[in-house]
Amino acid sequence: MSDSINPLITEQLDALLHEETNTIANLSNASALLKQTLDDVNWTGFYLYQPETDDLILGPFQGNVACMHIENNRGVCGTALATQETQRVADVHQFAGHIACDSASNAEVVVPLTTATGKFGVMDIDSPSKDRFSTADQAVLEEFARVLLKHIDKD
Repeated sequence: MSDSINPLITEQLDALLHEETNTIANLSNASALLKQTLDDVNWTGFYLYQPETDDLILGPFQGNVACMHIENNRGVCGTALATQETQRVADVHQFAGHIACDSASNAEVVVPLTTATGKFGVMDIDSPSKDRFSTADQAVLEEFARVLLKHIDKD
């Protein structure tokens, strides 16, 4: 397993997004920061909730091409959206209903994103290594999401 995620990434994000109010710009830089900073990951990005269709659509990301639509409660991302709980999966091939957008991905962590107005989407991070993400990594990524949402809620 790779080194744990440095908790300072949340401070970097906060400084990076300081005084920026554009959601797409903030999500774009957040995904780039994750991809640039985290070891042993092959995809970092966001899926945005579409209330009119009750599903997720691809948002800003770094990595290979990705699935564009994900149904609520389907796959790791859809499960995170439906349960509003972080999904940390050591081996995605063992996850019932996993959606294989990139066959090189073996582990995944998905953090639900919720603003004051409701479901916003999910933050999705994939790794080619099984069991890549620890409980400590999950805590850092949940804090990263909290800091990100502080900047998103300004819209």
